[in-house]
Amino acid sequence: MALTRFLPDRFTCALVGTVLLASVLPCQGETASVFNLLTDAAIALLFFLHGAKLSRAAVVAGMTHWRLHLIVLGSTFVMFPLLGLLLKPVLSWLVTPDLYLGVLFLCTLPSTVQSSIAFTSIARGNIPSAICAASASSLLGIFITPLLVGLMMESHGQGGMSWDAIGKIVLQLLVPFVAGQVAQRWIGQWVERNRGLLSYVDQGSILLVVYTAFSAAVLQGLWKQMPLPVLGGLLVVNAILLAVALIVTRYGSRALGFGTADEITIVFCGSKKSLASGVPMAKVLFAGHPLGAIVLPIMLFHQIQLMTCAVLARRYAQAQEKRAELADGLAAGPSKG
Repeated sequence: MALTRFLPDRFTCALVGTVLLASVLPCQGETASVFNLLTDAAIALLFFLHGAKLSRAAVVAGMTHWRLHLIVLGSTFVMFPLLGLLLKPVLSWLVTPDLYLGVLFLCTLPSTVQSSIAFTSIARGNIPSAICAASASSLLGIFITPLLVGLMMESHGQGGMSWDAIGKIVLQLLVPFVAGQVAQRWIGQWVERNRGLLSYVDQGSILLVVYTAFSAAVLQGLWKQMPLPVLGGLLVVNAILLAVALIVTRYGSRALGFGTADEITIVFCGSKKSLASGVPMAKVLFAGHPLGAIVLPIMLFHQIQLMTCAVLARRYAQAQEKRAELADGLAAGPSKG
């Protein structure tokens, strides 16, 4: 029994298998288009089901949880850029100057949306607040990231306002969520009774994101762009950034008096960076720079954060289950006596 505690669960094994599959058989061409459509559909379904499951009172509570939102935004747009600048003398020797420029750009990006919420759901965190915090980060990043790029890297490129990105967020996330809220009166109880369906959609959407993102990275020459020592150095830099972010968000939220559900939301929304936002922004903000070196840190960080947070989310969920079992046992104890 003790050995099984150290063995990965099925979902973690599925993630590893998905990365290996993308490395050997990356989707491309029309197949990639099909997988992208499937990913978009899975994400839309995920938000629809969350909208159908969550009560309006819970959504309002999530929107008004301003302290949590400030912590997430502060982690994303203040803590990360400061980490990138403060750690530069220590970490920059591990990579090339162009790669560290990409690391600094990574630090300015907004949080992910779909995976942050999916991991929060798996870990049994505060989902309404996660939806609001992650969506706000993504929207504000359109304006904040170009400003931070200019401040941190003395870049004179203007990223402008991507109305297309705003439209995609609205169509893919907010519209399905609102539709689920509207349909809640008819299907809300059914969704609540079939929570396993929501779990499959959560995990399935993450696996699709991992496969499509890693496939694109492999096709862009992920394993050919640089020598292994430099790639290893970049992995170390990204791992240190993520580890510091996870530690600060976890123990910082506890020090500020947040409960476990809010802590989970802060950890998963405040420690991530968006590949989907980063690549198109890089194309605009870094014209004339070696774009491959700018984007590669984002691609690797994206994979590391998905794998790490998948394990962390399952551990949070297991800890929540143990607390619930202990509480049930304590509640049942007096009645037995």
